Amino acid sequence: MSAPNGAAAGGPALIAVYADESCLGNGREGDNPGGAAGLIECVRPASGTLVRFDYWVSDRATTNNRMALRSVIEAFRILGAKGRQQHVVFTSDSNYIVKGMNEWLRGWKARGWARKGGAIENLELWQEADRAVGPHEVQWVWVRGHDGHAQNEYANDLAVRAAREQTSSGGAVESGFDSWLAAKTAKGKVRAPTPFPPVGLRPARALPRS
Repeated sequence: MSAPNGAAAGGPALIAVYADESCLGNGREGDNPGGAAGLIECVRPASGTLVRFDYWVSDRATTNNRMALRSVIEAFRILGAKGRQQHVVFTSDSNYIVKGMNEWLRGWKARGWARKGGAIENLELWQEADRAVGPHEVQWVWVRGHDGHAQNEYANDLAVRAAREQTSSGGAVESGFDSWLAAKTAKGKVRAPTPFPPVGLRPARALPRS
């Protein structure tokens, strides 16, 4: 399936990404398998129809924080596939990602990829994420995890499944969100989905280029 793109002829349109990560046995000794996943929402400019795509990746030996970064990298690899700038609202329950992108990354880059307290954890993935995100305008939004937020809970289920089965979607694929939502709603497990567009775009200040 081709990469999702909400851009109309007049310029970039808004895209919403809801991402989550999982690491089975995070922090335990030994190799702990993990997954990262996301739900992408955009509107087709020709029809005005809301469409959804899923993505997920896995790793046999990882951590929650590394998979949180993978959720960002994979999302923007998909969104940047056609070389177009996108306006993105990226929602995650990972403070590591949201604070990192909104606060920490600017200082690290200003100091030549260094931090005051020592080495930057997962430096190579932060640098990869920075390159992937760089061309786009992004608003980073935090939500509380495991709190009934429909899109976040769905991304979590995708990430846990990827971790357990060690699978990858190979890019953007048709979403199973609607059928998942119907089943969860019937059991009272989630709230109504966040409507699209989720919020007006308030992108973070552009980061200094490496």
